[in-house]
Amino acid sequence: MVIAHSGAVIALDVGGTKIAGALFDAHRHIIATTQVRTPASEGAPAVLEAMAGVVEELRARSNEAISGLGLGVAGVIDPVNAKVSSATDTISGWAGTDLRAELMARTSLEVRAVNDVHAHGLGEALRGAGRGAEEVLLFAVGTGIGGAHLVHGKLLTGVHHAAGHVGHIDSIDAAGLPCSCGQTGHVEAIASGPAIHRHYLRLGGDTRITDTKAVTALALAGDQRAHQALATGARAAGRAAASLANVLDPELVIVSGGMAGAGALWWNSLRQGFAESVIGPVAKTGIVAAELGNEAAFYGAASLFWPSTEKE
Repeated sequence: MVIAHSGAVIALDVGGTKIAGALFDAHRHIIATTQVRTPASEGAPAVLEAMAGVVEELRARSNEAISGLGLGVAGVIDPVNAKVSSATDTISGWAGTDLRAELMARTSLEVRAVNDVHAHGLGEALRGAGRGAEEVLLFAVGTGIGGAHLVHGKLLTGVHHAAGHVGHIDSIDAAGLPCSCGQTGHVEAIASGPAIHRHYLRLGGDTRITDTKAVTALALAGDQRAHQALATGARAAGRAAASLANVLDPELVIVSGGMAGAGALWWNSLRQGFAESVIGPVAKTGIVAAELGNEAAFYGAASLFWPSTEKE
């Protein structure tokens, strides 16, 4: 049977640091990519203009008509109307932005949008580590901690479209520590990349060490403070993932984000934390690394325009 393909699609992954874009042809192959700096401090209009510029650059490289613009965007995104329901100040004035209206006016394309981590989850579920799985939990550990829950390839965003804020599960290891959300004691405050660096410094680490990558290198070289900070963060993340698995009972937990590349010490500690907290019936849940890297968000955003019969 021949399946009719949708037209070419442009997908954007929009964060506080960069706006990355990909052009998909009608057969769902990436044929061009580009990226620009996000003018986050200049406000929503400047970011929208930069997004439109990326769209026009990619459109100029297509030999096909573009059928839509799919977005994976920072903030709480209402996928029904593509509005930013709420957002941090990472992008100035981002909350309340009507992505559909603003970008249709700038590009004349139909616009569909989800949160950026949700887009990563969609991509991994459809084309990456989760392909073929019935129920998938994406657990992303990087500058922050986020996630996505997908059942039969469908993203579950919750009544307020805020589902996936997995970094805001309480963690005993983070007791009293301030979280980016304004609360205290959440797992993001001990297990995110920046949090691991802060923990290393609290343990008396070398103040000349300025980032988590350096802490990870020190841990692998045998530095005890770095080892403790990295292992504690990873174990806390594993326990948080187990708590979610206990509630959701997914077939697979896919781990993504910058910390997923931190090496065996981080992964062993993550798995240790998971084993410490998971209940018996879900103890054999698979925990795997994401496969698509940054391309996951492109596939997820583009898939908003792919008929469900083509997501297999």
